[in-house]
Amino acid sequence: MRTSEIKRTTAETDISLTLSLDGTGKADIDSGVPFLDHMLTLLCVHGRMDMTLRCKGDTDVDDHHSAEDIGICLGEAIRQALGDKRGITRYGNITLPMDEALILCAVDISGRAHLSYGLDIPAEKIGTFDTELGEEFFIALSRSAGISLHLMQLAGKNSHHILEGAFKAFGRAMRQAVRIDPELAGEIPSSKGVLA
Repeated sequence: MRTSEIKRTTAETDISLTLSLDGTGKADIDSGVPFLDHMLTLLCVHGRMDMTLRCKGDTDVDDHHSAEDIGICLGEAIRQALGDKRGITRYGNITLPMDEALILCAVDISGRAHLSYGLDIPAEKIGTFDTELGEEFFIALSRSAGISLHLMQLAGKNSHHILEGAFKAFGRAMRQAVRIDPELAGEIPSSKGVLA
């Protein structure tokens, strides 16, 4: 089983996270940010990852530090669970509809961090959640995981649907990318012989 455990404590957040890439989509999430709990649960269900997360953050200030630091921790957990990435499919992509919203997500587990974020979210807040924190989460995750991630909105007007579509699409694309490809016979899927 490809699993990891991350603990991160700063003056702003105290986070513990366990992850299994070969799970069934079980999520036990308490981030202190209810909308983010919902999004992370969807990510797990659609990515077939099992995750337990506890975060105590300075949400009395705002949710920024919690969203960013959870992104850092989840990225580290993905990187750790993948090890040397031997045998993985490496790439994943999907165009995912969420009612009127249509989201394209493409992932390369390359070892090189990059985020192209093309979501145009009309509302500044969904409930108490600042919608700009979606981008902050994915920036932190892509950097710490060492993945190239493209999230593009092809259609959509409802802010909740756009962000929900993005988290579901990321889960689905990652599910493809981390899958073990039996044709690779344990090889590193790169002509360089390393994904870093």
